[in-house]
Parts: sequence; structure tokens; C-alpha cells
Amino acid sequence: MTPPEPAALVYVFAVCRGGDLTALAELPGLGTGAPVRTLAAGPLTAVVQDVPAAGFGEEALRQRLSDRDELERCARAHHAVITAVSALVPAVPLPLATLYLDDGRVREALGERRTSFLTALDRIAGRAEWGVKVYAPTGAPPSAPDAGPGPGAAPGPGAAPGPSRPAATGSGRAYLDRVRTRQRDREQRHTLALRAAERVDTVVRGLAVAARRLRPHGVEVTGKHRTHVLNAAYLLDLGRERELRAALASLRRDETDVQIELSGPWAPYSFADAGIADGRIAEGGINERGPNEEEIDEGRISEGRVDERRIDGAQVNGGGTSP
Repeated sequence: MTPPEPAALVYVFAVCRGGDLTALAELPGLGTGAPVRTLAAGPLTAVVQDVPAAGFGEEALRQRLSDRDELERCARAHHAVITAVSALVPAVPLPLATLYLDDGRVREALGERRTSFLTALDRIAGRAEWGVKVYAPTGAPPSAPDAGPGPGAAPGPGAAPGPSRPAATGSGRAYLDRVRTRQRDREQRHTLALRAAERVDTVVRGLAVAARRLRPHGVEVTGKHRTHVLNAAYLLDLGRERELRAALASLRRDETDVQIELSGPWAPYSFADAGIADGRIAEGGINERGPNEEEIDEGRISEGRVDERRIDGAQVNGGGTSP
């Protein structure tokens, strides 16, 4: 006999060691009407919320996360809870759409990965994530005043009869030379930007306890006028913000060929997998970053990391977007 479908599922936002988390009850979470609450499992505490199975079951969740507006709403709500938890205690953020059938399954999963979670919590305690992005302007150099039309262009109205073949050949060669020169200039600017980005990365890594390179944004995020050449996350001890900002201010003065942007502090999405190389929670994989507020604002949401979530083994394919 098939067991009855549960009326509610348990959505897990983050895992911590406990502490005074009473303020979390005031959060709307995913807006289901149920309070955000804590669930103890030995030395670990999960921050959870009951959600209706009718709205978060396998098929319903697939449809929900395939709708960009609904995906953004869920991602913002998920991030807001994680941010609130991280402001109170060190917390391991879990991926968007990590669900369990009941509290018992949550406790069981936390018990199986207890050591991995404790290792991760030790790693991120007293630290915060910062994001550094480096962009290279892509504006083409101005065309030469005598650029003229390319080879094969039709003569304009009132133009004199076409030039002799030698002149035409010379004009075509000059055009190709200009094209090659522009291409070389673009390649040289890009090479210089990459070298500048490496220097920025080296300086910031010197201040951090850990660093991670992330996938650069595409043109739909950056726009056509700049290219993303460095997208990196750094885990820094609390209290080093002033040093970080001073280092980047100095780099901006020296690296005039690129644009350097700093964001944060964030919950440690990029570093919460420390010590959890093969660990998974709800088989959704805690070794993948969730979205931070910056990514949501840029329209990237979670770089496709919503895909292949599971509800206690029932696979759910989400509709994450790629940059």
C-alpha cells in the first residue's frame, strides 16, 4: 500500500551549532505562514521552515524554479534567512531548495555528516566572504581618419569611375592591415587586463585565509562595454576589512587599465564546503554555493546551482539560470 503523501515538507536553510536564534522566528522565510524555526540534532542545529507539500513537492518545485520571477523570489528569501543566521552565529548555508520529508530525516542527515559540518563551521567561524571582480573595458580604439570603406564596397553617388586594379589592391591591403592592427590592440589590452587581474588576486589572497575563483559573468550581465576577467571570492578574518579596502584602493591607483569592484561581507557561500569533499545533504550537494544578494541583483540567481535537487531521493530539476 502506498504511504499517504505528507501535508508538509521541511525546507532547510542552514546548519549551525545553535546559540540564541529566537530572532529568526520573526522572519517570513519563504512566506508559507509557518515560522522559521530551529531543529537540534546533537551538536548541530538546522534552521528550517515547514512548507506545503502541494507547493514544494517534486513537480510543483520544478515548475516554481522554472519561473524566473518565482525563482528570484525564492532565492531572495533563502538568502535573507541565511544572512540573518550568519549575523548571529557561524552557519553553513545550504543550497536553494534543500527539502526533507520530516524532522526525523533532517536529524538523520545531519547525524550522518556531523563531522563534515563541524569541520566547515570551524573553518568559517570568525570569518566572512568578500567578492572581488575585475573588468577590462572593451571599447574599440577610434578608427583612423582615412579609414574609408572596406574592400568590395559600392561607390557612392557621383563617385568617379572605379580605380585601376593596382589602386584597388592597395586599398584592400590597407583595410586588412587596419583590421589586423585593431585585433592585435584588442588582444594586447586583454592580455594586460588578465595580468592586472592576477596581480589583484595575488594581493587579496595575501590577506585571505582561503580563496576561490568563480566563473566570470557573460556579456548579458556585464554589458558590451566591459569584459569580466576576474571573479573571485575570498575568506577573510573579521576585522581585516580596512586592510582589504586600503589594498584595493592602492591597486585601483596602480592598475588603471581595469575596473576593480569589491562586494561583501557575505555569508561564506563559497567556503562552506570545507572538509565536505563528498558530503551531500538531501542528496542536493552542500558543496555548491547558493546565491548571494549581488548575484540576484545581477540576474544570475544561482548560476544553475538549483539543478538536480532531491527531496529525500526524489529528483527535482530546477530552473536555474546561467550567466
